[in-house]
Amino acid sequence: MREIDVARISEAVAQLAVAACCDLGEDVLAFFRSAQDREESAVGRSVFRQLLENARIAAEERMPLCQDTGFAVVFLEIGQDVHLVGGDLEAAVDEGVRRGYTEGYLRKSVVADPFGERKNTGDNTPAVLHTRLVPGEQVRIVFAPKGGGAENMSALAMLKPAQGRPAVVDFVVDTVAKAGPNACPPLVVGVGVGGTFEKVAYLAKKALLREIGSLNPVPRLARLEDELEARCNDLGIGPQGLGGRITVMDVFVEEFPAHIASLPVAVNIQCHAARHKEVVL
Repeated sequence: MREIDVARISEAVAQLAVAACCDLGEDVLAFFRSAQDREESAVGRSVFRQLLENARIAAEERMPLCQDTGFAVVFLEIGQDVHLVGGDLEAAVDEGVRRGYTEGYLRKSVVADPFGERKNTGDNTPAVLHTRLVPGEQVRIVFAPKGGGAENMSALAMLKPAQGRPAVVDFVVDTVAKAGPNACPPLVVGVGVGGTFEKVAYLAKKALLREIGSLNPVPRLARLEDELEARCNDLGIGPQGLGGRITVMDVFVEEFPAHIASLPVAVNIQCHAARHKEVVL
């Protein structure tokens, strides 16, 4: 049994918050570089050059990639042979968020009483925390700040099983089409299929953590991802909604068994600032 003080988790979350908001992943940067040559629209190619310059400035000046530094979404994988000591885990995560957003001068975007007073909590807490127990004696932390613009364009549907794969495809493409420029394309599209109402939304969110260009290990899901990517790019929305070939960077599908009476599908949209960082303790 390995002991880990939750103070280490607070410190890790604080560091990840700043890194995620200031340092775009190499997979996204590589996509932008490649897209400069592949995008058919001259305006679109200019957008990719500007996105690369923005990422460079953010990394060098330790400034956020975007003014919307997001809701703090934290994925924890806790080894079964880990004993957490020193305090409450959720409080430790929130302390890390509080410290990262305050000391890193990141915008605090969380409000309490969401359909009432909507008063800012002042420190971007509480975090949205997804926790799994896994074998081993390590703790893996993934920090994914989620901006409001892209999140607002996400959607969930409880389809009829008889509607099948065609309805899933149409729902995903229609969701991207409705998002248009509002989600700041080029997008990463996370798709969840199966499970229950809450599970399918989690699957769509988790799908966004995959690396751009990665292949789904399930062949039929890989084919579905390719079809969805092609259909979404055929929409012609283009970078920043200004027209062009590249509307999405990638589409990722996560699947879970479903009830015999249900076919849930969720689409979680991520903007071009596809931010997430991780560490293993």
